[in-house]
Order: sequence, then C-alpha cells, then structure tokens
Amino acid sequence: MRIMAVDYGDARTGLAVSDAMGMLAGDAWTVSDRNADRVADVIAAEAEKRGVERLVLGYPRNMDGSAGPRAEKCEAFAALLREKTGLPVILWDERRTTVDAHRILSDAGRRGKKRKAVVDAVAATLILEGYLGSL
Repeated sequence: MRIMAVDYGDARTGLAVSDAMGMLAGDAWTVSDRNADRVADVIAAEAEKRGVERLVLGYPRNMDGSAGPRAEKCEAFAALLREKTGLPVILWDERRTTVDAHRILSDAGRRGKKRKAVVDAVAATLILEGYLGSL
C-alpha cells in the first residue's frame, strides 16, 4: 500500500510518498502555495497519479500534548483532503519533525535558501518514516 505523508505549512507543504509495499520512504518534494484549496488539489492529483491509498498528515501538537491553533488548522485541512481525495487521512503527531529536519540539513551542509527550499520535504519524510515504523 502506497502512503503519502503531508507536512502542511502556511507557505510550503512538504510531501513524501512510500514505496509500493508501504515499507520505505521514497520521493519527497514541496508545494509552494498559500491557498489550502489549491494545495489539496495538488495532493489529490499526486495521490491519484501515484496510486496512494492513505494520507498521513502531520499534526502539530504542543510539547505538553495539547492542541493549539496550528493543530486546529491541520484538522480543517484533513477534512478538506478527505473531501477532495476520498482517502483516509491519519493525523500523526509531528512534534519536533521540522526541528529534526533543520538539524539533518545543517549536518549535511545545507544552509540558508537551499535549506529553506527542502526542509518541509525532509519533515514530510520524517513523518512518513515515523508512521511506517509504527506499522
């Protein structure tokens, strides 16, 4: 089963797709758009094109486990994705994924604009790896 992870953001959204067996993270990229409806359309088209059967959306909880305004925004985006794709959408705790993505890119020598362009794709990959590991 192919699974797509989504790291939803205000300016960019990171996407990562598993292999066909749903065991390993594969392609990762970003969508640069601030409009949730257009981003959901891109995700729906990519999911159909790639044969995705499940979406995993990063759910940004606070460090104490509570849900803040970003979590509420993600819940609304999850509903939009369900509507546009007809796929199940799992909300996945993404605490620290962006911090970890920045650290990974920094360790790899990626700085400034180069890092900013790919950090959301790396965060989506970390979300996907976490979810696949839980299966």
